[in-house]
Amino acid sequence: MKDYDGVEYENVEGAGDFAAVPDAFQRLWTPHRIAYIESGTQPATDECPFCIAPTLNDEKALIVARGTHAYVLLNLFPYNSGHLLVCPYRHVATYDEATPEEVAEIGSLTQTAMRVLTAVSHAHGYNIGMNQGQIAGAGIAAHLHQHVVPRWAQDSNFFPIIAGTKAVPRLLGEVRADLAAGWPAS
Repeated sequence: MKDYDGVEYENVEGAGDFAAVPDAFQRLWTPHRIAYIESGTQPATDECPFCIAPTLNDEKALIVARGTHAYVLLNLFPYNSGHLLVCPYRHVATYDEATPEEVAEIGSLTQTAMRVLTAVSHAHGYNIGMNQGQIAGAGIAAHLHQHVVPRWAQDSNFFPIIAGTKAVPRLLGEVRADLAAGWPAS
């Protein structure tokens, strides 16, 4: 099989050979994700990943920065490279349950995250938000977390427009290292 530059690869099947019967599914092959699957980073369904993360070292947990009441980590399933989550250490489900100190630090860490992403990744804009409750789209509804998603003027390509698929070009460990290095010292 040849890639788009005409380079020949041995022992590689064409995508058309994978499915015996055509179906409606679009497939984006992401073999780099196997590192996250095989590492066992997914906790049991009765465990909270946002409570577990601070007990691990920063590299393993993908933590970029730690504050007193909250911390910042990379989303394991990012919408874009550099997609961060700001979480309180305390296990609370919704924003109205957070203390004033937690709310203030979540806000401060979000501002710093934007500044670091702008400096390190040259982001042009951000989607920032919280999904409160499972019905509102929270993947982990039991633990409050705010999304900070960097955006670029040219970050759309044919994948999301035509195929409804998003390609993330960098490995999470590389992004974490860059952002942690760019984070200001406390």
